[in-house]
Order: sequence, then C-alpha cells, then structure tokens
Amino acid sequence: MDTKTSAKTFTVLVSDRLSNEGLAPLLTNPQIRLIEQPITEFTQPDPTVEALIVRSATQVTEDTFKTLPNLKIIGRAGVGVDNIDLEAATKHGVIVINAPDGNTISTCEHTFAMMITLLRNIPQANESVKRGEWNRKKFEGLELYGKTLGIVGFGRIGTELAARAKAFQMNVIVFDPFLTAERAEKFGVTSGSLDDILRESDVITVHTPLTKNTKGLIGQKEFEQAKRGVFILNCARGGIIDEQALVEALETGQVRGAALDVFEDEPLQNHPLKNFDQVILTPHIAASTKEAQRSVAEQVSSEILAYSEGKPIIHGLNFPHISSDAFEKIHPFYELAYKMGKMSSTSMRIPVKEIELVYSGKLAENDTAILTRSFLNGFFKSRVDSYVNDVNVSFIARERGVSLSEKRNQEETGYQSLIKAVITGEQKTFTLLGTSNQDFGLRFVKVDDFTVDFQPSEHQLFIKHNDRPGVIGRVGQLLGNHDVNIATMQVGRKSEGGDAMMILSVDKEMDAVTVEALENVDDIRHVTVLEL
Repeated sequence: MDTKTSAKTFTVLVSDRLSNEGLAPLLTNPQIRLIEQPITEFTQPDPTVEALIVRSATQVTEDTFKTLPNLKIIGRAGVGVDNIDLEAATKHGVIVINAPDGNTISTCEHTFAMMITLLRNIPQANESVKRGEWNRKKFEGLELYGKTLGIVGFGRIGTELAARAKAFQMNVIVFDPFLTAERAEKFGVTSGSLDDILRESDVITVHTPLTKNTKGLIGQKEFEQAKRGVFILNCARGGIIDEQALVEALETGQVRGAALDVFEDEPLQNHPLKNFDQVILTPHIAASTKEAQRSVAEQVSSEILAYSEGKPIIHGLNFPHISSDAFEKIHPFYELAYKMGKMSSTSMRIPVKEIELVYSGKLAENDTAILTRSFLNGFFKSRVDSYVNDVNVSFIARERGVSLSEKRNQEETGYQSLIKAVITGEQKTFTLLGTSNQDFGLRFVKVDDFTVDFQPSEHQLFIKHNDRPGVIGRVGQLLGNHDVNIATMQVGRKSEGGDAMMILSVDKEMDAVTVEALENVDDIRHVTVLEL
C-alpha cells in the first residue's frame, strides 16, 4: 500500500506486517508517505525511503543500506534489536530506535495472572474437571490478601506489579540495590535486601536483566534461606533462577509452587520441571498480547513522526556516524570515561542520587557531551533492566531520578587532561579521578581519599582494609591458594594504622568463593570486584 504521495513528504517503509492501529500516527499525517512492502521484494534501490519500520522478521543488514541509500532512521516495533546490524546502521549514519516499554503492561499482567493461578491451583483444577472429576478439597488455594510479595528488581515492570499487588492489599518488599528511599516511598513499598526478601516473602518474583551478577541469583542457598512453602515466579529472563536448584526445592517442599515463562534453554524440551503438578509453564508469552504489539508499533510510529518534524529522539539505540578523525581525537578519554563509569557503579552498589562530572585541562576546551554519555553508559549498563547505550543513558538517568551535572575547570590540576567523577548516594559519596596520555595510557589517579596510579584492566580487586602488618601478605597467600595470579598491586593509606587500600590486577575473573574468603580475612573491611 502506498499512501499520501506529495511533493513534501517523508517516506516510511513498513517491511513487516503491522496493524493500522499501530501505524495510526503515520497514517493520519498528510506529510507522511507510507509504503507497506517487504524489503526483500525491492528489485532496485529506492532513494525516496527515509525511514524503515520492522518487527523481527526483516533482517537489517549491510545490503539494506544499499537498497535504501537515503535511509535516516530505523524503528524496531519491539524491544530486542537482534535482527538489526547496529554497527552497520551507525556507520551509515542511520539512527535505530525501539519501544523499550511497550510490553511493560502485558508482562506485568502475565506475571500477576501467573501468581493468582499458582496460588489458586486454577490450571490443575481445570484439567481435573475436564477429566470428569469434581474434587473441591484437593484444589484448596491461598488468598493474595495479606501475603507478602517480594519483587527482585524495580524497573518498569516491577513498579507496575507493585501497584497491582497493593490494590490486592498485599505487602510489597523490594530488593533493588539502586532503589532510593524517595522512590520506595513514592510507590508505597518497603526496600530491603535479598535476604529480607527471602526471609519475609510468601511469593517471590524476579524482574532484573540477565547479567553475570544476576545469573543464578536465586539458587540452592537462597531457596534454603526462603520461607518454607514459598512460591517462585520468573517472567523476566531465563537463568536468573537456577532451574536445577528449583527442581530440588520443589521436591523437598521448600518451594510450594512455581510459575515460569522464561527458561535457561528455549524452547523447553525434556525438563524435570514438567513433572510437577504445582508448576505452571508458559512458552515465553508474557509480552505477547494484541495491545502490546499495537503499543510498540504506536511508539515507534510516533517517534518516527517526531523525527520527521525535527524533534529529538528519546529511544535511540545508536549514535549517528562521526568521522574517524574526530573519534580518534577523543577515543582515549571516551574509553576512560566508560571505565570510570563501570568502576563508579561497581563501587556504589547503593541508591545513587547525583552524578557530577568535572573536566579539567585541555578536555575543558572541548565539547564533552559524548564523554559524559560514555560515563553514564558504563555506569548504568549493569544497573537497569533495559538496553543501555550512549544515546539513551540521559533518558535512563532521568527516569531513575539521578541528577546529572557537568562542569569544566580551567584551574591547574597537574594533569594535561583530567576527568573527575563524584557519585552521591543516600549513605555515602564515591570519588574517582582519571586521566590518559600517549605514554602511559589510561590511568586512575585517585579513588576516594586515596592517591593512586593504576591502569584499569579486565580483572581487578579493590580492597579496603585496616593498616595492619601482614594484611597484604595474607591476601597474596589466599589468592595463591585459590590459584589466582596477581599481575600488579598498588597499596595506599591515609595514615599509619588507619584506613588503607590495595588495588590488584589478577589474571582471571574472581569467583564468589574466593571473594568470600577474602572478606573473611582479618582487618579487611570491603572487597569490590572490578571487571573493567
């Protein structure tokens, strides 16, 4: 279908099938020329197309930009962008957007539906009646009223779920390391630790991204800590809950029932979870509603329309292409800012209210916006349940209630160029200074009140301890016993016998057992694992 052709039009190609309801923002605008046709059917390049909308069927590759040589923006009507070559799009200066919150309500409602049906034994009762049985006693359930719901992860879906649970007069306790007291009060929930969730919750649901930190987040140890007879839900990401540990907890009755929409390996094949009557399994359909599909299409259509009118992009996933010469000039500090963001985030695993970045020396003479975005990218990458990159980080910061300030300092610092980051949280402040030069590369030169000089590497440990004889030796011996080789070490102290620190570069990623052993060493106060 080709509609609304005129001399002053913005041409949009819809390559995958979308409803007219979803395309309404574009269909009703006279300045939009809409073409609905699979891009695979194009037999020659079309220089008139400026925007492309896809779902998951169309593969956007390097050839796409040959077929559509004047393409400016691509909209993915959904969350994932696995079918879009982001690197190729960036190289061609094409912006890619998606609809990150279009499935929030559908996933929330699916989770809530799973919770109700789980506690009331609805699927089992349904099957029983269809078999000709009438066993009311067997399917006696539990009310949601007065129960405690533990939510692990308080992003878009977690907040919507809390609102519905409160309407059912449930008590809601949330574990999210970055949940501020103000935000918890705003949503009427109690902020707690993971231990609090396990100890107090009748029902536990997870809504976090799947990262190295969250993989197997709830496993054997956590199930043992939980209330006996707890219910478990996962409509987020397969792998957050250790499935083998869940099977064992179901067998012992420690977990009374579970409802899962996502799995470590999909599609689910011969899995022991299928053998439990008290387990509800659905085939990754939490986001599969007519309304959600319409919503993501509407969001993308509206943003493409806004782009055609010269308005800013909110849900961009990449930066337009910049010249190699321009990027070469900022590349060292771009990388430095990203690593500083990662270290700051790792060192402040608590709610954060404010991020202040100060650029000094030659950096202060330039536009540092891209460096700020790189810092925020590193900072938020493992803290939120959505796709994070340089484009959308400012939006993510605002959404999470984190204020941002950027300053330039012309005063002498002793360094040709310097980046200072000050992260303010509810209980403490973290400060990090970094620099870069051609001779020594990237360097962190101050951590809190400790003057240091170390190069960020892939695997590092930041250890705060009391300045006592033998602490460093005990750390070295322990790491050796755990087959961890130390590449470099830097130590520092504020005063003799007072606060001290050591930063170690090691040859491999630290496992939880080794970290726990370090934390039990006398006079060690805190161990932070840095993957930079």
